[in-house]
Amino acid sequence: MYAWIWRKLPLGLPGKLIGSVLLATATVALLWFVVFPWAEPLLPFDDVQVTQDSGVPGDAPGGGLTDPTGQPEQDEELPYSTETNNAPPTAPGG
Repeated sequence: MYAWIWRKLPLGLPGKLIGSVLLATATVALLWFVVFPWAEPLLPFDDVQVTQDSGVPGDAPGGGLTDPTGQPEQDEELPYSTETNNAPPTAPGG
C-alpha cells in the first residue's frame, strides 16, 4: 500500500517527500479531530468509580488522603517539621 502511494505521488523526490508529509499530517488531523472525539464516549477511561472497600489492611476511610486544604490529617505524625524549611544544600567541599 505504501509503495503504491509513493509511486502515485507526483513531482519526483521533492514532491513525494512533501506529499508524504501532507498525507501523514492529514491522517493525524483526521484521527485527532474526527475519529478520537467520536470514539471517546465509547471508551471507559473516564468511568472511574470506587464502590467497595479495597480490603487492604490499615486502609482507613478516606484512604489516608489529605483534606481539601492540603493539610494532613490531625492524627498523622510526620517524621519532619512542616513549620521550617530545611537548610539549603552546601557546595561540595565547602
